[in-house]
Amino acid sequence: MSFGGPSSGRRGDGERREFGEGVLGRATALVYWHLIVELLLVVAVLPGVLGSLLLERTPGNAVLFALCLVPVGPAVSAGLFALRDRTRAEGLTPASSFWRGYRLNWADALRVWVPALAGGVVVVLGLANVGAGGVPGWYAGVLVVVGAGLALWTTNALVIVSFFGFRTRDSVRLAAHYLGARPLVTLGTLSLLVLAGGVVVLTTEAVFALLAVVWLALVLRNAGPLVTDAERRFTAAA
Repeated sequence: MSFGGPSSGRRGDGERREFGEGVLGRATALVYWHLIVELLLVVAVLPGVLGSLLLERTPGNAVLFALCLVPVGPAVSAGLFALRDRTRAEGLTPASSFWRGYRLNWADALRVWVPALAGGVVVVLGLANVGAGGVPGWYAGVLVVVGAGLALWTTNALVIVSFFGFRTRDSVRLAAHYLGARPLVTLGTLSLLVLAGGVVVLTTEAVFALLAVVWLALVLRNAGPLVTDAERRFTAAA
């Protein structure tokens, strides 16, 4: 069996069959696309990951950890863009799709990602101080809810800035709007965030990093109704 170029096979009617049209070809192309996106995700976040390895896992280093996580936002946006672009690309060009998404969206991604990291630092520091300095215990529950809401909003915001060129304030509002407007998407996102947290707790951040592209593919699939609705309501006229 050959996996060559356009002459690798013929249909029964005599037409040539392009690579990727068969079941095996499509499966190979799918795996290849995801592997390349995974590799590029790792490359894009590597500076921050290397920096985080030098830090002790204590609440006092929360700000430094947040700084190490700054490259994650644009990388996630580029990964989402590349995964969605697979069905529209004319060839096996995952690297081109990834870097195109990075180039188009890095600034918008940072505008929502950096404030989210700052909010996360506040939540972590608040939880670390529960029970000390007169902070009541019930405050921890409030902080957990706030942290979960922030994580859900951030996921929506990164999805929106990955595929739309809205102004930042509009992306912020839409990300919050869809938390209630698409409850099934929100519930699915919550499940995926719990899954991510479970993988990190039970294994390590490195294991989750190696599975990041699979997690992003699930996020993209779950966010499908959100993206479709935003396209229909806010870009149809354009």
